[in-house]
Amino acid sequence: MSPSSTLTPSAAVWRDYDPVACALPGMFLGDIALTGPVAEECDRLWELGARRVRLSDVVDLADTGTPDAAARAVRTLSMVRDLTARAVLVEWDLRPDPDGGATATEDVSRLLSHLQPPQRIEGVDPARSEDALRTWRNGHYLGKCLWRQGPGFVQIRDRRWGDLRRFTVDEPHYQEAIERLAYGAPESAVPPDALADLREERLVLAVGGVQWWLPYRVNRWIQEAMTI
Repeated sequence: MSPSSTLTPSAAVWRDYDPVACALPGMFLGDIALTGPVAEECDRLWELGARRVRLSDVVDLADTGTPDAAARAVRTLSMVRDLTARAVLVEWDLRPDPDGGATATEDVSRLLSHLQPPQRIEGVDPARSEDALRTWRNGHYLGKCLWRQGPGFVQIRDRRWGDLRRFTVDEPHYQEAIERLAYGAPESAVPPDALADLREERLVLAVGGVQWWLPYRVNRWIQEAMTI
């Protein structure tokens, strides 16, 4: 997927996690337009010294009926995922699908619970929003749902559901599916058997007509890799 520049969010960027430190001179890096591919932009932000990033776009899962809207939501989710993998503090907002399904408030807060919690969950009852945010914040930690590349295999470790679910993928077309899904792909672009299995394990999120890969490839270990 190659979203056009009209689908590109911007971000306010600081050098530190702490809001008090961020108020000091020289800590604000500015409002930065994110015009390139997500992976490259996340690398650029890290190299600039970004440790706190506030994204301008709401992840709007209630409005994904057009290709541009779906691509915009997937791009912003990808920014959140890839920055979370670097242990960057990401400030973002989420609007779930009020009609239910996999992008309703309760379901999506579990599916996305490995990502930095949003600042707000919009468009739902405030009490439900606060409950979902509290659960998300209390249960979030780095490494909750990740994948790593080994020699000839991919391993996925998923703790979103309370236990460790570990998958080792050595079939080439499954690895190809993961590569295609990483930043969003139409269903027709992914081998159907691989997509069906990944969906069954809830490792893929449908955002409108786009299928998106949920786990992140961790960039910073906070404890020994064998523990995670």
